[in-house]
Amino acid sequence: MPPLSHPPLSSVAHARAALEAGARLPGGALSPEIARSWERCLAGGLDPTRRPEEAVIAFAEVRTRREEQALLRRLALAQMQLLYEQIAGSDFMIAFADAGGVVLDALSDPHFADSEAGRSIVPGSVWLETGRGTNALGLALVERAPVAIYGREHFFACHGHLSCAAVPIFDPEDRLVGLLDASSSNEARQQHTHALVRMAAAAVENGLIVNGRPDVLLFALHPRAEYLDTLSAGLIALSPEGELISINRAARALLAGLDVSCGQPFDALFEPGLGRVVDELRRAGIARVRDRAGSLLSVACRRFAAPPVVAPPARRLPAPTTPATPLAAPAAAFVCEDPLLVRRMRGLAAATRERLAVHIHGETGTGKELMARHVHALSGRAGEFVAINCGAVPESLFIAELFGHDRGAFTNARSEGAPGLLRLADRGTLFLDEVGEIPLAAQATLLRFLDTMEVRALGGGKAATLDVQIVSATNRDLAAAVAAREFRADLYYRLNGLSIEIPPLRERGDFDAILRHLLARHAANVSMDEVVIERLRQRPWPGNIRELQSWLRRAAIEAEGEGVSLLDGADCGGEGAPTCAHCAPHALSRDRCRRIRETFAATGGNIQQTARRLGISRTTVYKHLEVG
Repeated sequence: MPPLSHPPLSSVAHARAALEAGARLPGGALSPEIARSWERCLAGGLDPTRRPEEAVIAFAEVRTRREEQALLRRLALAQMQLLYEQIAGSDFMIAFADAGGVVLDALSDPHFADSEAGRSIVPGSVWLETGRGTNALGLALVERAPVAIYGREHFFACHGHLSCAAVPIFDPEDRLVGLLDASSSNEARQQHTHALVRMAAAAVENGLIVNGRPDVLLFALHPRAEYLDTLSAGLIALSPEGELISINRAARALLAGLDVSCGQPFDALFEPGLGRVVDELRRAGIARVRDRAGSLLSVACRRFAAPPVVAPPARRLPAPTTPATPLAAPAAAFVCEDPLLVRRMRGLAAATRERLAVHIHGETGTGKELMARHVHALSGRAGEFVAINCGAVPESLFIAELFGHDRGAFTNARSEGAPGLLRLADRGTLFLDEVGEIPLAAQATLLRFLDTMEVRALGGGKAATLDVQIVSATNRDLAAAVAAREFRADLYYRLNGLSIEIPPLRERGDFDAILRHLLARHAANVSMDEVVIERLRQRPWPGNIRELQSWLRRAAIEAEGEGVSLLDGADCGGEGAPTCAHCAPHALSRDRCRRIRETFAATGGNIQQTARRLGISRTTVYKHLEVG
């Protein structure tokens, strides 16, 4: 559907004057859609001369919304990257919003990012018409159609210097699920930009069909065979039984007047039947069909047997019933039975196939490097996994460490030169740990590499093009760092192609699996009953898995090979609980001793029952009770 048409700028200025004066809007001065929007804004009590209230939801909610639309967002981010490269000039922003009008991602050039508008169109900002007045995102939601708003067509006067174009994205069931938007400070009417945004939205919609189910027949349709490979082609997905599963908007338009609801057999829509069409496609590559309304269409098969979007079977994440795998294994295997984390990781394999940058966020000690190694394993890349702690490299040496240097390129440079970590990661993965600590001066250089994938060593004249999967990680809130001007917005959006949030240990649904694995790895001489595990599960663990690992190592040392059962006393019993004199000075021993003495009291002073309940020897019970 084409975007709405616009009257001359002089007519808009006339309508604008009437709006701000509180007078009746002149008829025909605005497009009908914008006129209706202005009227709704006035009826809602908005004042065009004031500033709108800038509603922004919490970033935790943004992450939740991103996770709920993981496939849609991945497809949108890929198109946003293409738009960023295609749109000429400067001072522009590309945004992706969900069906609630909430911006989930934004990509802009530095000049726009530093502008007032750039600071308003950020992840979490809400652009519904009811609060932000007439704007492209909000009006596209209302009209369910592409919308362009130029300058003073915005309801609020403070937005009069912006031009925006928004296009809704529909899923295969024709539900509006998101929007793409391009905004610029230039008031010139850039029709080519609007066309690019519409093409990007169409590509996302097609991606939703292509990546929907792995077992479908995927057909492209068009009256002219030479258009079958374009975005104007219709796209339909059929089940193995030949029933319609999904259809894009172009196909709906081509088949207007026919019942294209899910479950319709192919033979009810076209002739000849599906069997003959498939035979012709296998023989010639293109077939001709006639729909039941009498129109002739060319057909090409885009997939006979689709591969799934998830990782291949040998590299899939363990299912909840799969035995835990080592947290620190060289092949990047790790314990992952938490349903939320498994769901968050579903797009990883596809992201690496598209060389989309992956960003990992989580508290300290949650296993971000293990996740990065898993991403590398999923990618199937032949090159190395190369890691750099961005906070541990001096600012003066950071660029040299990444890009390398020739002999004598700078003071204290290695006499033989150095290739740089980027070259070492060619055909592999570069892991930027603590990425929020990259010096500001180096951020522009890294961004330039991400744009071109070309590297030139310091002191060297020849550039080399690399193939590197970028994975970054931090425990900082990078979005907040961007807002505070501590991190470049454009670099943040390039690194944040696919974002993975690792839950803290206290929120993991697979705590038991993690604990048992670490117990076997670091404290094999320590046993725990279910009561102990439950108590440990309730601890806050601010250091997460790293803290639990250290705790278990200390427990193993203090257990002294006795095969005792441990319980963390911080969660069971007060500091005043009695212990033997031998254990009183040692925290872990004191906790163990308290547990033994409490169990001894609970069994009515029965040594044998105490030992049996705790899985320890009677000699150990005697020792902690100081009983002769």
